[in-house]
Amino acid sequence: MTPSARAPRPPKASPKSKKRAPSTPPTPPVEIEEIELAGGGRPHPALGLGLWALGRWTPEDEARTKATIGRAYERGIRWFDSAEVYGNGRSERILGEVLARVPGAAPDAYVVTKVAWDHLRPAQVRAAIIGSLEKLARRSVDLYLIHGPDARVPLAETMPALEAFWKEGKVRAIGVSNFSVEELEEAARHLSEAKIAVNQLRYNLFLRDDVDPVQEYCRSHGILIEAYTPLARGLLHGRYLDGAKVPREVRQFAHRLFEPDILPEMLERGRALRDLANDNHVPLGSIALHWLRKMGAAPLIGASRPQQIDENLAAWAVRPPDRVLDRADRIARGDRA
Repeated sequence: MTPSARAPRPPKASPKSKKRAPSTPPTPPVEIEEIELAGGGRPHPALGLGLWALGRWTPEDEARTKATIGRAYERGIRWFDSAEVYGNGRSERILGEVLARVPGAAPDAYVVTKVAWDHLRPAQVRAAIIGSLEKLARRSVDLYLIHGPDARVPLAETMPALEAFWKEGKVRAIGVSNFSVEELEEAARHLSEAKIAVNQLRYNLFLRDDVDPVQEYCRSHGILIEAYTPLARGLLHGRYLDGAKVPREVRQFAHRLFEPDILPEMLERGRALRDLANDNHVPLGSIALHWLRKMGAAPLIGASRPQQIDENLAAWAVRPPDRVLDRADRIARGDRA
């Protein structure tokens, strides 16, 4: 069984906001399809917003973060991804505050959060989910993930604990992040009724070697791949292609993309992808996002300002032809033909 796409449902009406000038109509929401998950639960939106690095958690940053989340909801994004470790819980708290403030958003949003890799003992998992629900101001979350495996804690302990929360209704679906095929198989062995619905992985046109061995297993078992860093830290949005300096914090979390030994090659391929996008009159980001959808993954974008929400959704709204996505695949792999 593979995750299947459903026709997009029209986003609910945007929350009330301050009156705009008559000459400036509100920007309409973007339609985002939904994907059926293995084992049931709510259908999963095909595009979401990750809340890992929204701001530095100063009051000014928190205000900008709240505005970004609000803008995402206004424009049609419903999937919001957080974790107990993001901002030491601040990410979950801010998300909960925004969703509680916007009329209708709390029940409408598709909320995902994660238990940290060092909290995988059953008692720790229970404390983590209770803490996350309190911060989010929710009785349940739509999807709860193991943030990453811990070789010191057997999955035979962790998975039954997750399944218990699923049976209690605290989580509507369970999943994992950064799991190999062997770890997925081991995790599945310790579930009696629930199914692994999602494996969240670092995945984009440039970073796919770790995903390739996992992809067929996920497809054959109906496990949706959620793709984080789908735009390669901005490289697949066209950033840094013309010599702009890469900030230290971007290099730190870019998984070698910007290391001196491979950066020139990545930039060359990025410029070739940009030429392909220009030749076909589509945004470069459209190619990156819709290549992932063609591969069966659901992209999880990042944004730190409301304007970036609009930029990402403008890219999502344009689907390049398959021939363009196939050519992009070859370019990203280094095909010079």
